[in-house]
Amino acid sequence: MATIDVTEETFEQTVSGEGITLVDAWADWCGPCKRFAPVYEKASEQHTDATFAKLDTEANQGLAAALQIQSIPTLMIFRDGIMVFREAGALPPAALEDLITQVKGLDMDDVRRQVEEQNAQTNG
Repeated sequence: MATIDVTEETFEQTVSGEGITLVDAWADWCGPCKRFAPVYEKASEQHTDATFAKLDTEANQGLAAALQIQSIPTLMIFRDGIMVFREAGALPPAALEDLITQVKGLDMDDVRRQVEEQNAQTNG
């Protein structure tokens, strides 16, 4: 599966579904973003069971601000609608591959329990 573009209108629907969704926040003027793009594209071809999305931070400045993206590229990974990874910086191919493997191996029941505990502490 090739990468898809997400916008302010499609972001929430894209990341809130079942399964794994990776989002690469980038901009056309960003050198590291351009170097990371082929790595990300290749991973999308190898992992057809995950959704690979690209967020143009220039075209979607409101969404980039809402996501508090400070530097690009920023990679976010959602699984079953829960953000399980977020980091700025271009990853080398092996690191991206390792990260995808780790996300696939997550015990989502445990992740949901941890999220509930954090929310209880925050709201408690």
